[in-house]
Amino acid sequence: MILANARSMIGRNDAQLALRLIARGSADVHGAAEATLRERGIDALLDDARLIEALLATPQGAHASFPLLAYVVVRHALREVGEEDRAVADYVASVLVHFGIRDRAQRVAIGDDETYDTLAGLVEDVDDPDARRSFLVRAHLGNYALWLSGLFPDWIEHRRQRRGGPDLEYYEEMGAHGYRLAADHRLANEHGLAPLFSHAATRFARLRAALNVVSDRMMFPNHHTPDRLMRQVRDDFRFRRPQSPS
Repeated sequence: MILANARSMIGRNDAQLALRLIARGSADVHGAAEATLRERGIDALLDDARLIEALLATPQGAHASFPLLAYVVVRHALREVGEEDRAVADYVASVLVHFGIRDRAQRVAIGDDETYDTLAGLVEDVDDPDARRSFLVRAHLGNYALWLSGLFPDWIEHRRQRRGGPDLEYYEEMGAHGYRLAADHRLANEHGLAPLFSHAATRFARLRAALNVVSDRMMFPNHHTPDRLMRQVRDDFRFRRPQSPS
């Protein structure tokens, strides 16, 4: 089961690296950041815009753990589209961390024997007679739809045009449906996940747009098409917070 625990994987070494990345060699900045860490905790460092800039632009950033990198880029992308909930950032980052391991994106759990390569296949199993597996399938429907539509929107558009595949709105609907079903399952209440899944269902399109930011900037920065531009314009209109006047 994937939990919102990417942030808890960020250890002491990552915290020290974050301090160095923010400071960029300045003793004064390092001292101020250290004071911030003591007084306000690790979240204040992780939210610092200087950290994500240094993670992506300096050689030292390559030493970050995957949980640190995933959480920071997801957190900042979510804030760009108006999603401030840290638990949501933690969960979405956890999905990226887990799905980045071998074929985990195609399995509802590490030890599950069955693999899925379509959302329709998952929908068929949401009412599995095994309660635990039913819950895992429902959550995975949301997670898998978010993974595909968030990180591979251009692939989805390419398939739609060439093969008549579903569009992004289909993935949004299916992902939100999966999270709603997961929130309604009794195991979601037992594990304290019902509010998180309900929130993710309501805000699925916004979460997708945030991961599109990550994908466009970090994974496929040199892919430029009219379809990508139109998607970015639509998402800017729907989700981006207005800039403060200078």
